[in-house]
Amino acid sequence: MPSKLKLKGEWNELKGKLKAKYGELTDDDLVYAEGQEDQLLGKLQKRTGETQENLKKILFSEK
Repeated sequence: MPSKLKLKGEWNELKGKLKAKYGELTDDDLVYAEGQEDQLLGKLQKRTGETQENLKKILFSEK
């Protein structure tokens, strides 16, 4: 997995990408706190039904 700094630095862009792909996500679902990546992934997995691996690809993939 690439840097967690990517997640921190591009979070607003990633939130938009996730909302576009998964319309059922709310702002509350997408609250990110530094160091809480596992909790975020768990919450997203529960709401979207995606695997954590697929979500990691979306969140941590290189551009």
